[in-house]
Amino acid sequence: MDTQLIERMQGFGATIFGEMSALAARTGAINLGQGFPDTDGPAEVLDAARDAIANGRNQYPPARGIPELRQAIAAHQRRFYDLTLDADTQVLVTVGATEAIASAVLALCEPGDEVVTFEPYYDSYAATIALAGAARRTSPLRFPDFAIDEESLRAAFSDRTRIVLLNTPHNPTGKVFTRAELELIAGLAREHDAIVVTDEVYEHLVFDGFSHVPMATLPGMFERTLTIGSGGKTFSATGWKVGWLSGPAELVTACATVKQFLTYVGSGPFQPAVATGLALPDEVFASVAGTLQAGRDILTRGLRGAGLTVSQPQATYFAIADVSPLGATDALEFCWQLPELAGVVGVPVSVFCDDPDLARTLVRFAFCKRPEVLTEAAARLARLGSPA
Repeated sequence: MDTQLIERMQGFGATIFGEMSALAARTGAINLGQGFPDTDGPAEVLDAARDAIANGRNQYPPARGIPELRQAIAAHQRRFYDLTLDADTQVLVTVGATEAIASAVLALCEPGDEVVTFEPYYDSYAATIALAGAARRTSPLRFPDFAIDEESLRAAFSDRTRIVLLNTPHNPTGKVFTRAELELIAGLAREHDAIVVTDEVYEHLVFDGFSHVPMATLPGMFERTLTIGSGGKTFSATGWKVGWLSGPAELVTACATVKQFLTYVGSGPFQPAVATGLALPDEVFASVAGTLQAGRDILTRGLRGAGLTVSQPQATYFAIADVSPLGATDALEFCWQLPELAGVVGVPVSVFCDDPDLARTLVRFAFCKRPEVLTEAAARLARLGSPA
């Protein structure tokens, strides 16, 4: 039977994350493909969720999110970034950051508008742009340093540019965009009267003294920026699907208008739990980042021990390695074979690119796992580089 899927969504099949997680389950391999932690987040956050369930907070929350979470998000932005938000009009709670992204793109793009983003990109970006009937314009970030290609970025903008969809810290590369790079993007957005939708879900998961700079803090950018955050990423509770967006009231209201017809609301008892988390002391946030940095170091040592070239991630859950030193010429094919070769699963970076040659032999591995799991995975991967 011919597909009944609309034309603009053809080419979007099952996500690579689902496919690789299924491969790991089928083969018993260590799953370093899908980016979810294998430990729980802060006890205070988990206890708050239990209390919310036990005390009857199990029905529909308000459409824009419960007041205490919206207030906590506003307080978080003020505490960490000196941004002042009206919790009633400038904050919207969403079912994960993915819904926040979809709400923004669907609310702000007409068919034929253009969205500028960087490749490799998180896979939902391409799908959401297609759903909106908009056109994707990309600028490459090249291994191993993933610096902005200014000439390419300028060429991606046009008089039809409506949105810049920016992810910093960046998945899958682990890059933290510098202030100078953000200023370049901001200048182009102002020049072309574009809105910046900035996905900052890894904002607290930054290593080695690098600093996350929110786009909305740059001069003149709050008025044209929607900022997206995630309780699931920050507090190692990805299954709760608690995200949010914030920014100028008129942009947030546009997103809320669309969001109500996507999921309406969700994550009821988890919303007060995330509000509790956002008020935790600074050392809790630092501890989560420190644990991830230690995991990064375990994994990257193993990857280098296998003879691979590794880009040292500055943030996020992920490290990218070039598998060509092992003789691989296609990372997708290599990833399907990796469970048999090493008992590990990764994700080919080429699936996040319009230009497959940009990442032909690159594989993304997740290090948001327990130290003993990463140590075993690193040992298995290191054997790839050992003589037979």
